[in-house]
Order: sequence, then C-alpha cells, then structure tokens
Amino acid sequence: MVYEFRFPDVGEGIHEGEIVKWFVKEGDKVKADAPLGEIETDKAIVEMPSPKTGTILKLHVQAGGIIHVGEIMVTILEEGESADDAKKHLEQKKSESKENVPYTGSVVGFVEEAKDVSPIYGAKADAAVSSALASGGGGGGKREQSQPTGIMATPAVRNLAKQLNIDLNNIKGTGPEGRITIEDVQKASGSKKEAPASSAGIKVTRKYDLFGYIDRIPFHGVKKTVASRMTESIFTAAQLTNMHEADVTGLAALREKEKPQYEKEGVKLTFMPYIVRAAALALMNHPYLNASLEGEEIVFKKYYNIGVAVDSEWGLFVPVVKGAQSKDIRTIAKEIEKLAADVKNRKVNMMDLKGSSFSISNLGSVGVHFFTPIINYPESAILGVGTIVEKPIARNGKIELRKILPLSLTYDHRIVDGAQAARFAVDLIKRLEKCEF
Repeated sequence: MVYEFRFPDVGEGIHEGEIVKWFVKEGDKVKADAPLGEIETDKAIVEMPSPKTGTILKLHVQAGGIIHVGEIMVTILEEGESADDAKKHLEQKKSESKENVPYTGSVVGFVEEAKDVSPIYGAKADAAVSSALASGGGGGGKREQSQPTGIMATPAVRNLAKQLNIDLNNIKGTGPEGRITIEDVQKASGSKKEAPASSAGIKVTRKYDLFGYIDRIPFHGVKKTVASRMTESIFTAAQLTNMHEADVTGLAALREKEKPQYEKEGVKLTFMPYIVRAAALALMNHPYLNASLEGEEIVFKKYYNIGVAVDSEWGLFVPVVKGAQSKDIRTIAKEIEKLAADVKNRKVNMMDLKGSSFSISNLGSVGVHFFTPIINYPESAILGVGTIVEKPIARNGKIELRKILPLSLTYDHRIVDGAQAARFAVDLIKRLEKCEF
C-alpha cells in the first residue's frame, strides 16, 4: 500500500510551517517513528516522525518550502509492497488531480474539507454533520450515514471511531459537557486494533512561554559535559572561597619591560604565565592544595600541572600546562598561547586536557573582580583571577596609586583547612609582589 502522510494539526494554533530540513531523501528506507524532518512555525519547532515503515517515494515540499496543515508531506511505499503498487498509486493520483478535491488534515486522520462551515458543537453539530455526510456536501460524492445524533463528538473523533470500529453509543465522554474525546476512543479500542497513523509521536517544541516568545538551543556537547562535572563538583566537595588582593605594581612594570622581546618572538605576554609559575612554586610548599580525596585516602600529587580555563564558542575547556614548576615564563607563555589557540580552533589534543592537579580561572579579562570559582573536581582547589585595578594604598606613610590584583581561592574544606588555604595564598601573593619566579 502507498501511504500519503499529510502535515497534521498538532495544536498550538499552527496552520503552516517551513520545512527547515529533511532527514531523509527519496528512495531512502525508513522505520516507523524515525524522524522524517523538522518543521518550524512562528510558535514551535516540530520534529515529524514517520507513520510507517517503508520507502520514501516522494518529498512533496523541498527544504525551505512552506507546508499547510492537511497538505501531503511525504508519500511512503509501505514495507513489503511492490513497485507496481507505487506505479498504480501515481497513475491514480494523476487521475484524481483533475477532480481537484480539497483535503484537510487533523491529528488522527483526514476528512474532506467542508466549505463555508462555522464551528458548532453539541446536538446541533451532530445534526449538521449528519446532514452534510448524508448529502455528500463539502467534497462531492456519496458518503456513509454518520453515527446517531445526540452523541457529542467532533468529526475527527467520529472518523477515528469509524477506523477503529468503535460504537460511540457505548462510550461515556470525559470532555467538556460529556463530549467524547480522541483519548476516550483510543481507550475504548483497547487491543482491538492499532490506532491509525497520528501525531502521537510528533515532537513539538514551543517557541513561546506564558510571557512571550523564546529561543531554544540544544543542551549537549561540551556545555552538557561541563555542567555534569560542575554539578558533581558542587555536590561532592565542601567548597569555600577565600578572597585576597595582591599588589602587582612591580609585576606590571616587569611585564611592560619584557613585552617587546616576547612580541619579537611572536608571543603575547600576559599576566597568566607569571601566575601559573608562581602557583606551581607555591604548591610545592602546600601539598594539601595539590591533592585529591579518593575514598579514605588523601592523594598528594608530586607533579604540578596547572589547568588554565579557556573560553571558546564551543564551550569551556581547561588545557593543562604540565610540570609548570620546572618551566620558565617564556616557555609557559608560549604553551598557554598554543593551547588556547588549539582550543579555539577545535584542534586541542585530548591529552592536553588531562592530568591537572590545580586549576586557574581568569575572569579579569571581562571585568570581574572577586568571584567564587567551582573546583575542577577531583582537585582540591582552584584560583580565580580578577581584573587589575588601580587603588590608593598607604605605603610608608604616603598614599600611592598601586595596581591591585583580586584573587579568589576556592578549596575543598574536606581536605584543606582554612589556615592552610590562607598560607598558600600568602605564599602566592608574596611571589607575585616580589616577582620571585
């Protein structure tokens, strides 16, 4: 049998939509309920499943085209049917097209379109439907007599009942004023017969909520992975954040002095290489900040691999500077620049994202001062770097403008005591202020 699948009435006040893309092409084999394509309307995005298993004979609307409710979307040659069936169907459709009989679709089937009919309900609706069906109105041709009047059911419900061979007289409606609904008919059908192809498997995603229109994007890939790890971190580690300030006036002067030489080598010198190097050296004196908790054991890392958070359009990545305690500023600067470029170009090696023992997150570039970074679990601590600001500071009885760097240290309080975290921060700040690298 050849099956014509029409764009059904999926509710939401949808009357037409644009075919965004097809997941199939003519000649493809398709399974029942497999997605055929995606249709976008002004109110929703509809993913349309196949009603049958078979072969795609024809896509009636190309991608980018508009389809209205009731119009044929796809013609499917059902599984087990022959090419002759397809040929006969096409010849028959060619003949029928001359008659120009309009059709309209509903959620559960298709009835010929009545002309100039206003919505009516209840007994008057039954009488009107009976009269229309008996007289053959709306599309021409003789039709069967409808079910007895007095039954409150829409034509779509009656059509479903007819297909399932259900007597509406034996159904008690659960709709408004006792009206029989599609669900009532489906429930009454039990296991008698499979319901005809319908919109039951259609995925409709609204583009609006109670207050107005909205946009949606898939929550997957890197962002979903990061979310999962952040959730694990926040619900596992007992996280606490200490906030400090470092006077980096001298460091800023050192950077300005060294920048020209780095630029000749094609390297952009930022404050991050200094911070990475200082953190690695400080961690050597404060092992609890370079540890993790595994069951009943605290595992102290004898390597000092610093993860540096890098934001990209693909999501947040944390590439790792391995053995930072044994590398000079120039090497670290080059490595950070390469890792960041690899992340942004989606060329980063997976091994460059593994093995960190401590991480640094920099929000200073976007104007953030203090914040509460979330630990890159299972590490025991993470350093948040804020934006450098000039502040008036009292020094030797005088007020001077100094460059101040905000630092936010989050640590796992199960492993690290507050005093241990503070001593590490003091050690780190001393190295930054005295340029001891």
